[in-house]
Amino acid sequence: MKPSIREKLERLSDRLEGIDAMLSAENAASNMDQFRRISRERSDLEAVVAQYALYKQVENDIAEAEAMLADPEMRDFAEEELAAAKARIPELELALQKLLLPKDPNDDRTVILEIRAGTGGDESALFAGDLFRMYSRYAERQRWPVEVISASESDLGGYKEVICRIAGQGAYSRLKFESGGHRVQRVPETETQGRIHTSACTVAVMPEADEIGDVDLNPADLRIDTFRASGAGGQHINKTDSAVRITHLPTGIVAECQDGRSQHANKASAMRVLSARIKDIQVRAQQNAIASTRKSLIGSGDRSERIRTYNFPQGRVTDHRINLTLYKIAAIMDGDLDELLGALASEHQAEQLAALAEQG
Repeated sequence: MKPSIREKLERLSDRLEGIDAMLSAENAASNMDQFRRISRERSDLEAVVAQYALYKQVENDIAEAEAMLADPEMRDFAEEELAAAKARIPELELALQKLLLPKDPNDDRTVILEIRAGTGGDESALFAGDLFRMYSRYAERQRWPVEVISASESDLGGYKEVICRIAGQGAYSRLKFESGGHRVQRVPETETQGRIHTSACTVAVMPEADEIGDVDLNPADLRIDTFRASGAGGQHINKTDSAVRITHLPTGIVAECQDGRSQHANKASAMRVLSARIKDIQVRAQQNAIASTRKSLIGSGDRSERIRTYNFPQGRVTDHRINLTLYKIAAIMDGDLDELLGALASEHQAEQLAALAEQG
């Protein structure tokens, strides 16, 4: 094990001891915010410190077995013990390295998902509808509720744009690598010559901002406009200015919502989307800072990058970032994303481990 990693593990072990002392103090719960923060830190440290204790125990086993080698009567037994203990070291080191990888603070958050039709006209809008169904079905399999915040439907079906909220523990950690350009190759139903058309959509996956303190929105920086909602909705929706558009003046970011039942509901939804978009800019700035020192194929956050192709005639889905092709397009479009998302997460972890290996 590298001295730098061992030193870090020793510091974490000492920190856990210090936290335990703080939590066992008589006045530990006098400040509940601090108590919760320290308890969360303890929870994060517990697994890595326990794994390090196991690693040190195996090191002790090696030392004891080596000491027994000098005794002729114990030599065979000692050699077996030594071989078994040494075989465990690489596995334990890898487990420790994984536990030491920096945790994305947004991983447990709810997701704001945006899907926009791009090149390809009506076929692109239909594909946007297919992608929305794919993610909705995946969320359903995870028992994550999906709430449509805003939707602009196209004439032939599908969406010009659809924004939804996917709530669930770890939603962002599973879906965060879906941001980017998604391309479809298939024969449209309106195509009489049987020619394959290519169209595209853009997907943005953003962690939802906490209501308090996550994104600091100064009311003076916001322009809030109300207007009459368009489209179906009955007499009431056509007679009142229930739709809301919020503009963040410093950045020019705009969010609007007209699908809610009231102006109040639409304003709340628009604020939620606006906060997520501003937080997303912050997250991507952090990713770019990391990418400037080490190129990350998976977590670049580049919306213009084409990340995946869905080829219906060949029945395949290809993720271009990790050169993975799966011939199960029907299952994937029905929300069976575990193999695809798992491969992306594994590749990202491999990148992080490589970066960790370069340190120290």
